[in-house]
Amino acid sequence: MTGHDISAGSAATDHLWMHFTRHSTQDTSAASVIVRGDGPYIYDAAGRRYLDGLSGLFVVQVGHGRQELAQAAAKQAGELAYFPLWSYAHPPAIELAARLSDLAPGNLNRVFFTTGGSEAVETAWKLARAYFRRTGRPLKHKAISRVMSYHGTSMGALSITGMPAARNDFEPLVPTVVRVPNTNYYRRHHRASDLYEFGQWAADQIAEAIEQEGPDTVAAVFIEPVQNAGGCIPPPPGYLRRVREICDRYDVLLVADEVICGFGRLGEYFGSQRYDFQPDIITCAKGLTSGYAQLGAMIADERLAEPFRADRDWFAHGFTYGGHPVAAAVALANLDIIEGEQLNAYVRANTDVFRGYLERLYDLPIVGDIRGDGFFFGIELVKDKVTRETFTTEEKEVLLREHVSKALFDAGLYCRADDRGDPIIQLAPPLICDESHFAEIEQILRAVLSDAWRRL
Repeated sequence: MTGHDISAGSAATDHLWMHFTRHSTQDTSAASVIVRGDGPYIYDAAGRRYLDGLSGLFVVQVGHGRQELAQAAAKQAGELAYFPLWSYAHPPAIELAARLSDLAPGNLNRVFFTTGGSEAVETAWKLARAYFRRTGRPLKHKAISRVMSYHGTSMGALSITGMPAARNDFEPLVPTVVRVPNTNYYRRHHRASDLYEFGQWAADQIAEAIEQEGPDTVAAVFIEPVQNAGGCIPPPPGYLRRVREICDRYDVLLVADEVICGFGRLGEYFGSQRYDFQPDIITCAKGLTSGYAQLGAMIADERLAEPFRADRDWFAHGFTYGGHPVAAAVALANLDIIEGEQLNAYVRANTDVFRGYLERLYDLPIVGDIRGDGFFFGIELVKDKVTRETFTTEEKEVLLREHVSKALFDAGLYCRADDRGDPIIQLAPPLICDESHFAEIEQILRAVLSDAWRRL
């Protein structure tokens, strides 16, 4: 024992390098130490309770403290704690792969396990490149993604990510990724007469990008069904089906990045089912285990595996902990809960209830737009509702980092106040939340945002 009190926030600054965290903030205030969770709530070391309005990090679909998942992990660890999927298999991975194949749309029957979302995205891009190389089109290597999209932090996934602030320190990245507009209708520059026309225009920008780059050089288009960064941006009607048509026309693979959108977040197992389009590849993680263990997956169309079945060929890619037996066992138990408690149907039935509580905030002068789907919504903050004027960089710094983020947490709500683009508050509560929790979220947001406007 070193004598450190691990329940003390000051100890977190001594050795723990926290992710996406400003170290300067830790010099002036101790980090909050979260010690346990129960249902939709988390508790810190001082015993204070917070509503987990972000499901940890868009992860804890079935809520905290589910003993079924802890017991599934313990049982599997007692039988086979670890074995790799390198030339050998184990029962949890076999069973989980079959189950995901049944849940995924179309012929997405080949499941490649990873330990998280970045690795799943990385795997998808590598598969696309290797597939086209084996089918006589080796120049098809480029990827297309949308402005402000988020696809992960490993070098390949970060290259696909469309957020300059996340990329700048690590340039040059993996070539070549082309950016196209996202579907943020509130911040649109195109003069569309309605949402449908705007969606068709945005999809057609992908076709223009493919033509500009040369169809024989583009391998894949990466799209989140509801885009995370930029504030829970949903697809316009017909947009994703149009993207599918474009990918078919140019023989480009369509990758649905469902790391956040999958496993009930939008009221279906996959967002591609929610919006009725057929991807060639799905990448997923997070809600697959509700965060009780680390697991991700790339689920690929059967035809993409065929070229690797030739004698002596292989997909030269893998991870030590991909498909970890304990994580796979937890995922199976988690899917049992989602199915047994009918959480997909529950989210569909309560999406408008959740949306309704958030839309009550439209009477606040600081609330410009509320958008999203399922249990995944963003609130965009503005200086002027009529002109949609946003805040300056300095104003965002004061508004979000120095006030709103801390004030929400102090008031008992854990969520995300994001200033990487226009200022956004993101909400993605566990799928077990009910109307009382939506009301609690609305009341806390109303108090904090009203105070923020007075300060401004």
